[in-house]
Amino acid sequence: MKDRLDLVVYGNVVLPEGVCHNTYLGIKNGVIVSIGDLGPDVVREASRYVDAAGQYVLPGAVDAHVHCYSSLDEGFTHATRAAAAGGVTTIIEMPYDATGMICTREAFEEKRERLEQESVVDVAMLVTIHKQDGYDDIRQLAEAGACGFKVSMFNTDSFRFPRIDDGQLLDSFAVIADTGCPVGVHAENDEIVRRYIGKFQSSGSDPRSHGWSRPRVSESTAALTAMELALETGAKLHLYHCTYPRIFNLVEMYREMGARVTAETCTHYLTLSEEDMPRLHARAKINPPLRTPGDVEGLWELAAAGRIDMITSDHAPWLLERKRHGDIFQNSSGAPGVEQLLPILYSEGVARGRLSLLELVSLISERPARVFGLGHRKGRIAEGYDADLVILDPHASWVLDEDKLHSSAGWSPYHGMRMQGKIMFTMVRGVTVYENHVVTGQPGHGSFVRADHR
Repeated sequence: MKDRLDLVVYGNVVLPEGVCHNTYLGIKNGVIVSIGDLGPDVVREASRYVDAAGQYVLPGAVDAHVHCYSSLDEGFTHATRAAAAGGVTTIIEMPYDATGMICTREAFEEKRERLEQESVVDVAMLVTIHKQDGYDDIRQLAEAGACGFKVSMFNTDSFRFPRIDDGQLLDSFAVIADTGCPVGVHAENDEIVRRYIGKFQSSGSDPRSHGWSRPRVSESTAALTAMELALETGAKLHLYHCTYPRIFNLVEMYREMGARVTAETCTHYLTLSEEDMPRLHARAKINPPLRTPGDVEGLWELAAAGRIDMITSDHAPWLLERKRHGDIFQNSSGAPGVEQLLPILYSEGVARGRLSLLELVSLISERPARVFGLGHRKGRIAEGYDADLVILDPHASWVLDEDKLHSSAGWSPYHGMRMQGKIMFTMVRGVTVYENHVVTGQPGHGSFVRADHR
């Protein structure tokens, strides 16, 4: 048959406007070419047919916050295998590598070539800026297809993850605004955190002291500064890993004043709280820290009301040897999470009635793709879009076992969590990369996704 399809998928297809039950998707050359009743001859002649009757066919998740190279044990292959198993078909990679920042065209191109050799799923890349004036680099990196810029207001590591001072942020925001790229900020006030770490340093045997050393106001004051800079320069600002509802209320206030601001929260802020620190110790040490149970519920309410732009994993896969020190302050911050993003949000959100299925898809697929310039081909099921698909069985229940995960970290703060809804297939551009508990995708299938901010 001349127009024979490469793949037909049948199931309850989740489109932006609603769920189309018992619907066919036709796929050719890695792209969705038809949605609806294809006719028996077309289905029969397709090269492959996947029957997902009674299951949801979702657009692949776009995880907008992944660190593949903070730990060199991880890399693109481990992280993207984990992504495939978790229904994440595109990751947005952070620019803060153990070997140095991605802040020049040369470093960007080297990493892009590496991802196309090593990745299982597709990858878009964030970049960052020099501590010196690097405005020509900003323009070159935008031209190279970077999906955005990431900067930090807290000095995590002077070599790979430094603080950029407010004066340089003001100038850099203006240059970035001209490129059309968004600029994302790690919003923690350096002076407040440094002072409060000093106050609680002697209490490091109590893991809760990590949170005490980074009070809410250290986050809100930094976010306010970033939003003022964005309002002044016209930059598109994104606030990473927001931990409590007040930040989102402030975002709405600045939007009303004309600022272009989006904000995310993360899986861990929706499922864990400061009360879990004694149990999990450094496994739950994350920057910014876990907040109160009340904040957890407040974030769910905001997400259900459409007042959170996206949810990400902030995948930071440290080995356990970086998490075993008795003094909480001597441990690395961050946790693996790209493989758990979609399963946990479906189980804790949709299955428990906290989120609608459409809102879930918007939070982890459509909005992150749109904000970071990938919305022309990623984030939704529509004709002409990449056939990035996830088949999820809503009836399956299971227990999350860290020994069966795919990150090099080998552990999870969600170990032992009872889950509802299980991913059965993940497809990237029409190619199956995960099927029935096995990652089938090979390194080199993943490709670089060039951003389009027009």
